[in-house]
Amino acid sequence: MTDLQELRADLACALRWAVRYDLHEGVCNHFSVAVPDDDGVVRGNLFLINPCGLHWSEVTASSLLLCDKEGNVLEGTREVEPTAFFIHSRVHINAPGAVAVLHTHQPHATALTLLEDGRLEMCEQNALMFDGRIAYDDDYEGLALDGDEGDRLARKLGNNQVLMMASHGVMTTGASVGEAFTDLYYLERAAKFQLLAKASGGKLRTISDRVRAHTRQQFATERAIVADRHFTALKRVLDAEEPTYRH
Repeated sequence: MTDLQELRADLACALRWAVRYDLHEGVCNHFSVAVPDDDGVVRGNLFLINPCGLHWSEVTASSLLLCDKEGNVLEGTREVEPTAFFIHSRVHINAPGAVAVLHTHQPHATALTLLEDGRLEMCEQNALMFDGRIAYDDDYEGLALDGDEGDRLARKLGNNQVLMMASHGVMTTGASVGEAFTDLYYLERAAKFQLLAKASGGKLRTISDRVRAHTRQQFATERAIVADRHFTALKRVLDAEEPTYRH
């Protein structure tokens, strides 16, 4: 079982790298990770989340907030942003597989959510990583300032790992921060490639159902390996260049 300090370091690392990859937006958006209860089981009752008002480039492991499902800050000196609480608390509770929940307005993936019936097309290798794993919320309902909206988003996510949120942004979830962050990174790459290809005026390629099914099987085992390698490398770079993220 990953200890609390390592969870803090992982989340701080993801936030720092979101800045480096240009996935952040001001001091908005939010990353969280569920913390095991006293018996070691993750139920979504407790979670770490970035505090309101800190730029992601300055977040450290110790500056993260530990909150309960009622919104009480148990550890930390700042406040949790209201929309962050209502989204993340409800997704952690209602989607058991969502140990890590990352929500951003990253440019290219968000651009897809602005298109009528915008979908990530299964026409490129990075996109195929998400085949059968994306849910789409086509009903923008304003700011998430109550639990009902958080519950609605959790229902839209269902058993998927990615939620494309119309006119809003994206959410990736996973069994670890590393898995969810690697999805966030490759989702942005896939969206960028699709938009660049469409901007050329050409027709997108199609990939056969046979190849899609085969590639889904390949990615089912490869995703976790890629995520572990990717996130381990990101922490290694930060340990050398910005070691204060662990403080």
